[in-house]
Amino acid sequence: MMTHPETNHTPSSEITARISRLQQGLQENHIDSVLIAQPVDLFYFAGTLQQSFLFVPNLGQPLLMVRKSLERARQESALPHISGLSNPKHIPDLIRSHGLSQGRILGLELDVIPAQLYIRIQHLFGGVEIRDVSHIIRTVRSIKSEYEQNKIRRSAELGDQVFAYARGVISEGMTEVALAGIIEAHARKLGHQGIVRMRLYGSELFYGHLMSGPGAATPSYLSSPTGGDGLSPAIAQGPGFNRIKAHEPILVDYVFAWEGYLADQTRIFCIGELPDDLTQAHQDMLHLQNILMKAIKPGITAGAIYDQAIDLSTQWGYGANFMGVDGDTRIRFVGHGLGLELDEYPFLAKGQSATIEENMVIALEPKLIFPGKGVVGIENTHLVTTNGLLRMTRFEDCVIQV
Repeated sequence: MMTHPETNHTPSSEITARISRLQQGLQENHIDSVLIAQPVDLFYFAGTLQQSFLFVPNLGQPLLMVRKSLERARQESALPHISGLSNPKHIPDLIRSHGLSQGRILGLELDVIPAQLYIRIQHLFGGVEIRDVSHIIRTVRSIKSEYEQNKIRRSAELGDQVFAYARGVISEGMTEVALAGIIEAHARKLGHQGIVRMRLYGSELFYGHLMSGPGAATPSYLSSPTGGDGLSPAIAQGPGFNRIKAHEPILVDYVFAWEGYLADQTRIFCIGELPDDLTQAHQDMLHLQNILMKAIKPGITAGAIYDQAIDLSTQWGYGANFMGVDGDTRIRFVGHGLGLELDEYPFLAKGQSATIEENMVIALEPKLIFPGKGVVGIENTHLVTTNGLLRMTRFEDCVIQV
């Protein structure tokens, strides 16, 4: 019999509240039920990411149907109705056998499920209209409960410890990947889960980005202002074999992932002093961070925050370098939500009309990219309060000399 610490299990009260908010969203959008299959959504609403389908009617009790491992799902999930599933073709029969009905309109996570699965479900529920419920799910997940805030706060505390450790292990001549391995091993010892989950199709991340000097300004396919040379075209991002030199910015952009929940932060280290222009640029990004922290309050739109960041960075002379270089390498956001995934709602991005709400968690990351020189800037994880942002990552913001 497997045993797991009960403190790691999502409490029944959390699961009940999450299901209730999801059902409210279904009712408001006239959707009869939803079938959830994506692992992170399963974990959020069921407390387990065992290979399952979670059926949630817009009224009544949900049903978790588990292919593998049923025993573990029953130990991990606080849901009252959990059933084994030998084959997905039995999903409609299992739903009916529990006195439930999918109704006329069934919701699916169309932003993430494979087309093949969509077609199969469409065939299984012939005659049912299928609608995308990914926006409803992501909206529910964007508001963090006190339970989730505590998880993220702990992740932030552990992340701070990783950055404090990094200060003592950087030395001239090391390769980026060698330094990354040392720091990441320490994070693992602290309990880092080793996986940083992202929702966007084709996006993937290890512990984060660690790059130095001009290599940090190398663009990549990732939806990030930084790219890095990476180890080969097969990864094409992150640390590579570049050797760390004195008087160049060393960007450490790491995500700590603890019991599912993420905290994201970036710091700039340097062996000796940075050139004056990069030092000033970094200070300006700290100033921008502080301005935006006060501006981001419940009721403001996400796009308005991005516009303010663009206006100020342009006024200060960084229009060609803010969040990337002019052209197709620029990322048109200055922050993003995070929780169980790195790319959650809200996106502080161009044209976003979504309204910021209390108890969202946001990674704010104003950065400047200078080809041939490197990257400076800052990133911290914050909780949205009525008075602005409350920092959760606390390690010092200044350029850290080693």
